[in-house]
Amino acid sequence: MFPDGICRVRDNYYTKTIQFQDINYQLAQQEDKTAIFEEWCSFLNFFDSSVNFELSFVNMSTDAADFDKHIRIRHRFDNYDDVRDEYSGMLQTQMAQGNNGLTKTKYLTFGIEAVSMKQAKPRLSHIQTDVINNFRRLGVKTKVLNGAERLKLMHNMFHMGDNEKFTFDWKWLPGSGLSVKDFIAPDSFVFKGGRQFKMGTFDGAMSYLQIIPPRSLRCIYSQLIRTRRSRR
Repeated sequence: MFPDGICRVRDNYYTKTIQFQDINYQLAQQEDKTAIFEEWCSFLNFFDSSVNFELSFVNMSTDAADFDKHIRIRHRFDNYDDVRDEYSGMLQTQMAQGNNGLTKTKYLTFGIEAVSMKQAKPRLSHIQTDVINNFRRLGVKTKVLNGAERLKLMHNMFHMGDNEKFTFDWKWLPGSGLSVKDFIAPDSFVFKGGRQFKMGTFDGAMSYLQIIPPRSLRCIYSQLIRTRRSRR
């Protein structure tokens, strides 16, 4: 992982991650829904075969301190600070109840093949600009994650169920013999077989879901009928 947010996953493969907000689709008028859907299709078709991408929807237990920092209204040391405190408390209660104590975030990670960082960096920057513009047409706000933010995200994923805080500084790497992996990895991984696993003190399970559109199902059904008839 590099400070600018580029990650060298393997020798010739580089990625970047963009956080994006919700698309207000369900509450939109029918005409707006059609426009949003068409823009979303265009957005997905933007990625050609040379660009891999992955959508991640992450639900994490809310960090109380970080949550309070974003919600609490700062005091202005006038006669209304008690009102600000009351309103901040109301916001905290509503947010906690509405999301069941979870922070829900969405990310798009894209990657390309390149022979070197020098070749990968300008192309990733160009793709990043296009992705942000495509999101803007959908009315969606975005944020490009830097290296530390991507590491913190992965740390949170690898430390579900414990209270370990992410602590990291780039200046700790030179001369220490450590890599960024040492700051995000859990205490242990145990894969006993099947779909269950253990990650540190956290027990988990993995499921795979394949969604086949109805049109594809009809095509598969028609193909099966033709195959049966040809065998007769």
